[in-house]
Amino acid sequence: MDLSLSILLAWLVMIVLMTGMWLYQRTGRNAGIVDVAWSFGTAAVAIWLVCNAEGDLVRRIVVGIMVGLWGVRLGLHLAVRMTRESQDGRYTRMREKWGENANKRMFIFYQIQAAWAVLFAFPMLSVALNAEPMWGLLDVLAILIWLTSIVGASIADAQLAAFKSRPDSHERVCNVGLWRYSRHPNYFFEWLQWWAYALVAIGSPWWWVALAGALIMLFFLLKVTGIPPAEARLLETRGEAYREYQRITSVFIPMRPRRGYDHARSTHDIGNPAA
Repeated sequence: MDLSLSILLAWLVMIVLMTGMWLYQRTGRNAGIVDVAWSFGTAAVAIWLVCNAEGDLVRRIVVGIMVGLWGVRLGLHLAVRMTRESQDGRYTRMREKWGENANKRMFIFYQIQAAWAVLFAFPMLSVALNAEPMWGLLDVLAILIWLTSIVGASIADAQLAAFKSRPDSHERVCNVGLWRYSRHPNYFFEWLQWWAYALVAIGSPWWWVALAGALIMLFFLLKVTGIPPAEARLLETRGEAYREYQRITSVFIPMRPRRGYDHARSTHDIGNPAA
């Protein structure tokens, strides 16, 4: 199938999917369903485009497996979290801010996510257009980075889930495990996997798309939809405890805590419901 037609069909399917998710949340249900749909949808679109590309077959199979496992892991994690927790504060604030126009503007928001699902599948497509034989040194490095990202994100999510299961978690800030070294280790490891696609795309005529994907994702996490709203909510709910956590803990890249960090004290005094 022509690649342009494949992209168009993928976009149309995502439009239909996100419209269905919008109808679901319109009845007053959890608007966070959009994140679940985006995760599964992006992976599905990427696999569809990879199947219709004409690069090295082994490379296409490998990237299809990589993005498929990523999408299933993230989608299932978000789905489980959505069933166990109340609606993410981001969406509650969006509804409050938009008032009577909330449903109309939420529909636009969902359709933007449909477009982003297709656009963020382009890095995988750029890999699938690479005709170079698989298993060069950069390919091996990319696989190792991808594995690190999946394992790291899974550990961070599990540690946060375990913390949230504590009856006093709503009063404290989670800074155990990976959360001791980064305020958002889950975001960091999710972002890291996009560099795996950038590396394995080298040699493709679209290699720059994979690189752009990693940089755009970083921008969104640091400046738009990731860290800023999460930290604003945490400052509202945790106040001075979270300000202290901000002072001593790296915002993104895992690093040793700054001076003044008292781990024994802060694990009992500091909770981070951000996901």
